[in-house]
Amino acid sequence: MPDGDFRPMRRIKQQLSDKETQDILARGRTGVLAVNGDGGYPYAVPVNYVYKAGKIYFHGAKAGHKFDAMARDEKVCFCVIDRDEVVPEKLTDVYRSAVVLGRVRLLAGDELIQAAYDLGMKYYPVPEAVRAEIEKDLPRLACFEITPEHVTGKQAKELLPKT
Repeated sequence: MPDGDFRPMRRIKQQLSDKETQDILARGRTGVLAVNGDGGYPYAVPVNYVYKAGKIYFHGAKAGHKFDAMARDEKVCFCVIDRDEVVPEKLTDVYRSAVVLGRVRLLAGDELIQAAYDLGMKYYPVPEAVRAEIEKDLPRLACFEITPEHVTGKQAKELLPKT
């Protein structure tokens, strides 16, 4: 994935490998999509998604704040939290997460149907039911694809190997 002019991670020792980061994206169930919302305010919303062939797919309506923001600006941020354990007595959080900066596009035709099918199968793996739901919702269904441009994974220092 191209890295362009993206900042390097400040705490580089906590950076996860590409494989570990992709594993987080593959097993995650919900991510937070951040877009450039109305009036220049960031707008972040949780979405169910599927990670396939290095890309992120999610669905939504064909209208609304999220849809309008993505139509206006294709640059998005997507975050998945893989582990989040607060340790009150140490005033810390033991975490592992992945952050994706990329560009989003609205899918159509066969790509839309394939993305909807892949999403449905991830959350309810019954092919007949997924196909029926897609057919029923197709007139109002929108699916999107994020092509990553910069991907990082990070973990708490408490998860680093002890040396």
